Amino acid sequence: MANISYANGTSSIPLIGETIGEMLERISNTYPDNEALVSVDQNIRWTYSEFLKKVDEVALSLMAIGVNKGDRVAIWALNYAEWIVVQFATARCGAIMVNINPAYRTFELEYALKQAEVNTLILQGRFKSSDYVGMLYEACPEVIESRPGKISTEKFPFLRNVIFLGDVPYNGMFTWDEFIAKGKNISRDELTERGNSLSFDDPINIQYTSGTTGYPKGVVLTHHNVLNNGYTIGNGMKFTEKDRLCIPVPFYHCFGMVLSNLACVTHGTTMVIPSPAFDPEAVLRTIDKEKCTAVHGVPTMFIAELKHPNFNKYKYDSLRTGIMAGSPCPIEVMKAVNQKMNMRDIVIVYGQTETSPGVTMTTTDDPIEMRVSTVGRTFPHVEIKIVDPVTQKIVLRGEPGEICARGYVVMKCYYNNPSATRQTIDADKWNHTGDLGIMDGEGFVKIVGRLKEMVIRGGENIYPREIEEFLHTNPKVLDAYVIGVPDEKYGEELMAWVKLHEGLTMAGEELKEFCDGQIARYKIPKYVKFVDDFPMTVSGKIRKGEMREISIKELGLEKEADIKTA
Repeated sequence: MANISYANGTSSIPLIGETIGEMLERISNTYPDNEALVSVDQNIRWTYSEFLKKVDEVALSLMAIGVNKGDRVAIWALNYAEWIVVQFATARCGAIMVNINPAYRTFELEYALKQAEVNTLILQGRFKSSDYVGMLYEACPEVIESRPGKISTEKFPFLRNVIFLGDVPYNGMFTWDEFIAKGKNISRDELTERGNSLSFDDPINIQYTSGTTGYPKGVVLTHHNVLNNGYTIGNGMKFTEKDRLCIPVPFYHCFGMVLSNLACVTHGTTMVIPSPAFDPEAVLRTIDKEKCTAVHGVPTMFIAELKHPNFNKYKYDSLRTGIMAGSPCPIEVMKAVNQKMNMRDIVIVYGQTETSPGVTMTTTDDPIEMRVSTVGRTFPHVEIKIVDPVTQKIVLRGEPGEICARGYVVMKCYYNNPSATRQTIDADKWNHTGDLGIMDGEGFVKIVGRLKEMVIRGGENIYPREIEEFLHTNPKVLDAYVIGVPDEKYGEELMAWVKLHEGLTMAGEELKEFCDGQIARYKIPKYVKFVDDFPMTVSGKIRKGEMREISIKELGLEKEADIKTA
């Protein structure tokens, strides 16, 4: 049994059998005067007792405008304090919060509103090139002619309310203050009654997958899913009420909403928002000024912080821990963060939206070499197995295969998409991640790539992550990603996209010479492209499909791409 790639996380700490609303009330009563939320840009500081009051104001107001248990309330906004308030308010009144990516444009907004059957939309004003109100009016012109709370449109048959996060009186929308005033007509007893009707197995959140291929799918998560995931992650970082977490990752994504917000609230920890959108210097300044003990980020965020020209202007002696996740974490970047940012207890979490999101995690007690080279071991109360993608048999430890997870973390379903649900969750309740990994003898897992990204060159299975890690050891390389491109002879060849440290230059042949004799010849990229940035989603995931399309066009490989294979 010990030889196969299967592990189940054991723990003496039980799962929490509460709804998010019950947990928030318990924590607020335990740490009433502790700071719950600091929003630097908004000059907001709320204690836990004040935060609970704000949450309940919004919950009462949602009920006042007709939001019932199970109704979908979408929020389309950047990282503002109100986003977190809405997150907990929807949980308190039993609504299902729908996270809409702030990078979405009109077509994507239409898709989310229709697919999730949204009843109420909360949106912010313009930010840079995004005119959120303008895009809503374009998608649904009927809002302009409607009275607030009385929207009626064939295109979005479920949509009734639009709330503007501000004081501008737009047509068809409640201002934020008007919305809050509505709650004065609802008694606390009604909110208590609504809370008593909720179960921790109720769906509480719909998050859309990144949609790098095909239409995004709405992942339905429950109180039990995300509450326990956040709690476990907080435990892994040894959070207490004395910790202060700087949160630059987007709230609309599981990283911000669960790994950050819920990890904090389940422990009475302080949530600190450095800016509405990622700004590396704002993060560094906030860590220093607010004496943050932890900071989260995807690898590209940490790279931007480390390389910021004012990095040495700020102090990091308060830092202790944090998470690097969201996409594969280069070992060299982990080492730099550990040493230069004083994050001696930094951890890695691996998972996906469909698993709430975390399923494996390193801990602060793990040896540093394991915390920089693996994604840790299985979460408590979760099972992990690694299977052969073809036979579905569990592989031996040390062999690569697809990572599957089972337990409280697995999503309820994809919203209104039973066929996609069946393709992801099998009859035995295993969630198939599509990620390729290797489990070692101690249960530590390494990610070696995506099932769809595995490159097959002349019959050899090549895992891009392994080559990416090696390229990161070159002192000139800041970041690198490897993809497969079509090839007439071998089926596929390797291509590396490389970002160099500022002011440095390199030729493709120099990089290949660096690889020669260090990795197998068939793993040396045939093509090298030097770039300033990589195509990526807002949440920091690299769009390798887009990289492949660009590369095929630039290399003139359209003919090879059209070759049909068995």
